[in-house]
Amino acid sequence: MRIPLLTLFSILLSLQLFAQKKNASYQLPIKAASSEIKIDGVQDELAWQEAAVAKDFYMMLPMDTSFAQVPTEVRMTYDKNNIYIIATNYVTLPGPYMVESLRRDWNFGKNDNFIFFIDPFDDQTNGFSFGANAAGAQWDGIMYEGSKVDLSWDNKWVSTVKNYDDKWIFEAAIPFKTIRYKKGITNWGINFGRQDLKSTEKSAWAPVPRQFPSAALAYTGSLIWDQPPPDAGTNISLIPYALGGFSRNIAAGQKTDYRKEVGIDAKVAITSSLNLDLTVNPDFSQVDVDQQVTNLDRFELFFPERRQFFLENGDLFTNYGYTNIRPFFSRRIGLGVPIQFGARLSGRLSKNWRLGVMDMQTGAVGELGLPVQNFAVASLQRRVFARSYIGVLFINKESLNYNPGAEPTKPVYSRYNRNIGFEYNLASANNVWTGKAMVLKSFSPGKTGRDWVHAANLQYTSRAWLINWQHQYVGQNYTAEVGYVPRQGFIQINPKVGYSFFPKKGAILNHGPTVSTSHITDEKLKTTDNTSLVSYGFTFRSRSVFNIWTAYDFVKLLRPFDPTNFSGDTLARRTNHSWKSWGTDFVSKPQSIFTYSFTTRYGGYYADGTRLNLTGSLGYRFQPFVSIAAAASYNDIKLPEPWGRNKFWLIGPRLDVTMTNTLYLTTFVQYNEQIKNVNLNARLQWRYKPASDLFIVYTDNYLPTHLMVKNRALVVKFTYWWNL
Repeated sequence: MRIPLLTLFSILLSLQLFAQKKNASYQLPIKAASSEIKIDGVQDELAWQEAAVAKDFYMMLPMDTSFAQVPTEVRMTYDKNNIYIIATNYVTLPGPYMVESLRRDWNFGKNDNFIFFIDPFDDQTNGFSFGANAAGAQWDGIMYEGSKVDLSWDNKWVSTVKNYDDKWIFEAAIPFKTIRYKKGITNWGINFGRQDLKSTEKSAWAPVPRQFPSAALAYTGSLIWDQPPPDAGTNISLIPYALGGFSRNIAAGQKTDYRKEVGIDAKVAITSSLNLDLTVNPDFSQVDVDQQVTNLDRFELFFPERRQFFLENGDLFTNYGYTNIRPFFSRRIGLGVPIQFGARLSGRLSKNWRLGVMDMQTGAVGELGLPVQNFAVASLQRRVFARSYIGVLFINKESLNYNPGAEPTKPVYSRYNRNIGFEYNLASANNVWTGKAMVLKSFSPGKTGRDWVHAANLQYTSRAWLINWQHQYVGQNYTAEVGYVPRQGFIQINPKVGYSFFPKKGAILNHGPTVSTSHITDEKLKTTDNTSLVSYGFTFRSRSVFNIWTAYDFVKLLRPFDPTNFSGDTLARRTNHSWKSWGTDFVSKPQSIFTYSFTTRYGGYYADGTRLNLTGSLGYRFQPFVSIAAAASYNDIKLPEPWGRNKFWLIGPRLDVTMTNTLYLTTFVQYNEQIKNVNLNARLQWRYKPASDLFIVYTDNYLPTHLMVKNRALVVKFTYWWNL
């Protein structure tokens, strides 16, 4: 008997009604500090001697069937202002620590580190993460979807790391004003994770199965407070900035444009769990530049949001939908267009209810005929059963005082675009079953009918099995002007099955096959795309990874397409193309000072052509101050005339110099032969106080021929975080 997907969703959710938290028996009592705590990496205060100890960590990698061999001990306490934590990370093998650099928010896989995860509502879905590597570089992020961490989020807290012969100690103070929690709740979710690369061991206090990250909130233990955590009190932060700089478009013959700007952000805690963010004349020039990629896709590429204002509780707005069906994508707001002001209210109303409301207004751009536009978004989520939730999202983009077509020489913009959506997000108590079902509808002038979206997926993840079913439908007239939906008018099914074998000994930790297909039809069920892939992967005990795959592709072009994406010549609409290809992927063990990776791809291409792609990266670090990396991608495409043979490179060397854990210099060059551009970006950041920075950012773009400058810019920006 066939069970409809939504019926199976309901059955699984019903089973969660009686499910208990997986690691509820792992409890760490926390009581008020009996002495003052000094953040110095020395465990000599009376409060630490009296604190309960979390120890006897469980191994996650290489296997999750025993206690960790590298010991870790954690203590926590608090006073009226801060939560304090101290972690003693013992070492069992000789040799230096493995760290990437002193740069903040480092790569998890390349550092000996200690990280802890706080779930103040114990809802096993949202929280905060803090930690450091063995050299003292901080890591902090906001958690969403049960195990994901957004490292672009920064806030005020202090920490230090002190190294000894047989251990390293991490000590930190997290202000209550930094995190969001509900007054009166005395049971928080908590877990501690440790990675020791010399022993290739990853461990956690409350045991987490190896198929999940240590950040999986479904497997947190409990932090038991001796009394309700103190009220954070008045919690208002002002973050003003002052900026100066210049830019010049030399290729267009323009004069130098000088910038002198000021603006301000504010964070106001309406309650201890509900926050109001305000911004006036914001500037995001200090944000890392997107890493360029070779684009041979027929559709728009996706780049993640990095701007601080949009990040806290960002999942309330941005996590509706799927990778290629996002009704809201905050990067549609304010990139290339000035933001005049904005406000965002987000957080929890109670343990079961979350609310997000955002309103942003951008200025007019006269030369483009772009009017003043307003962006309003509202999101409401209700927790159901153990870890699942239902949600509703409303988006309204409005052009203010705008008459389309009034200026015949200027582009025409829509008067409005609206979306409303409902979502049912499944996460079982043990995280083995996850999934989502959603429906969206858009409203735009002159577009009615076929303006719906429906999509659903259900995934089963065990130690050995990964089984996923996903289907989605996007109507031809569905429009999300503030979203990321690069394709309309299709139906897609995407099943995937993977299995892992676990040898009891030998160099290979696990290996196994994965089979998947992505089959796309138009709304009349006529096939337009199909990609079927078979792969076999190997994970070695050293943590290196190797994968080999083969695939079959079919494409029916729905519009003219240039298969090189730069020549200008196009293949005809409605032509059919199919090919076979194969490739490999390899990533070296992360505990080496010298790391490398490569991917290969060879096979057919459009118009009975062939494509060879070779991609590689090299990294070397002079611990902990200098990290050098270089990535390169080479494409060799052979096609019939008029394209012929096309070869192009994408090369990107990068240099990170971290003089201290508060002073960083990042410099990288990107040579993109496909778009005929060389980009140089240098970014100096001095964090002179927690969450307060001085940035100096220099950018050049050149023509590859003779390195002629196209444009140039320099920005100096000063920010200060002021708590009232």
